[in-house]
Amino acid sequence: MPSLDVVIVSYQCRALVERCLASLERHPFTRGEQRVHLVENASTDGTAALVAERFPHVRLHVLSENAGFSAANNVVLRDADGDQVLLLNPDTEVTPGALDALSARLDADPGIGMLGCRLVQDDGTFDHAAKRSFPTPLSALAHFTGVGRRAGAGTRLGQYRATELGEHECGDVDAVNGAFMLVRRTALQEVGLLDEGYWLYMEDLDWCYRFHQAGWRVRYEGDVTIVHVKGGTSGRHRRLRQNVAFHRGMARFYRKFHAGRNPLLDAAVYGGIAAKLAIAVTRSTTARALAAPAGRPS
Repeated sequence: MPSLDVVIVSYQCRALVERCLASLERHPFTRGEQRVHLVENASTDGTAALVAERFPHVRLHVLSENAGFSAANNVVLRDADGDQVLLLNPDTEVTPGALDALSARLDADPGIGMLGCRLVQDDGTFDHAAKRSFPTPLSALAHFTGVGRRAGAGTRLGQYRATELGEHECGDVDAVNGAFMLVRRTALQEVGLLDEGYWLYMEDLDWCYRFHQAGWRVRYEGDVTIVHVKGGTSGRHRRLRQNVAFHRGMARFYRKFHAGRNPLLDAAVYGGIAAKLAIAVTRSTTARALAAPAGRPS
């Protein structure tokens, strides 16, 4: 029977970690051995102490600094020896039978390197980032301006959301969400670790792209659902470092896989990313200021 290494990376989200680990206790992987790892990114909210006391079976890895998502996951991925490895966000809760069902499907098809599933938010609404297509300049522009997210946007404008596959359907996709990525270890060994050039954001898209490059399929299973508290770990409004990381990630992804073919297009893409960063920083700063209690800094 397969063994499963579950890898959770946390930073300043103690309550979410407790919910996530409790859900793994209630609905564990039962097809084989389950090993849960918590990589703690130097939080100051008592997460490490909570895990050590409340969940002594969890393998705790405490880092001396906030190394980011990729580097923290790689702490475990580098030496993981489970037949399957699950990257799981701390702002998720697994549901009854989900891990067993998805593990069995990964086992059944040797061509699949990675599986994702349907993600719903706390209120039950679908998280459209659960399945994605690799962005083109047009689809990325449509998505971030909101045009591609409207009903009836059409295939080209709505392409980033993998609209050809329904929310509850199952099928191959370009990418799944980093909140839940179930990976075959033999595929991981061939593709390699997460790219630590991404501090936060876009590393999941990069990894999926590299899986495809190596000939492994990525599949979305829409009939299996877990809960994803959207933005639970990064906050409702990104701070400056997060905003910069997100847009640097966009530029890195484009530079790695697409740049160099058309200098004019490259300049337009990088200029668009810079303009989007300026808008995002302004909006986030304003939103945090409006949300902050009177007399307290945001």
